[in-house]
Amino acid sequence: MKKLSVWLLTSLVAVLIVDCANQKVPAEAAIANAESAIAPIRDAAQKYVPDQMQAVDAQLNSLKDSLAKGDYAAVVAGAPALTTAISSLKDAAAAKQADAEAAIAKAKDAWTGLSTDLPKMVDAIQSRVDVLSKSHHLPKGVTKDSLAAAKSGLDSMKGAWSDASNAATSGDFTTAVTKAQAVKDQATQIMQSLGMTSS
Repeated sequence: MKKLSVWLLTSLVAVLIVDCANQKVPAEAAIANAESAIAPIRDAAQKYVPDQMQAVDAQLNSLKDSLAKGDYAAVVAGAPALTTAISSLKDAAAAKQADAEAAIAKAKDAWTGLSTDLPKMVDAIQSRVDVLSKSHHLPKGVTKDSLAAAKSGLDSMKGAWSDASNAATSGDFTTAVTKAQAVKDQATQIMQSLGMTSS
């Protein structure tokens, strides 16, 4: 009976070792496949969906730990969920990147119009301020305060316009348009305060 127990125990250990060895190859392959699937999308994922990228890395690291400990069964069992997470990550990153590229294209188009119209508005305000500053009588509806506000507004608009132009030059059209739109809004208010019509 004792011999039988020893034999059974030995057989069981042998089966476990073989089973373990059988799972080592697919476990290693699962990790390698996951790493090669993540590599080409990592940069875009970190830029557009960083939280999701972090979650996938955590899953991958957990399976790597299991592999290092020799728990191949855990790696094989966890691989399908990781594959699904990588697929979702790829789709999410691609969608966010497409949205970002569309927004940039839209901003680029908007910048084209703003970069033509705004310098004309600023020049018109400058010309109006110069004329009114030399005049002894201000037109109806224009006060000394509104003229003074227009003068200081011109300086801040020119600074903001310079920032917007620099952003556009460096390729950041989203920031350029945001800054330029603020200048346009300010220019429109100043023109109204000086009795000018904005086109």
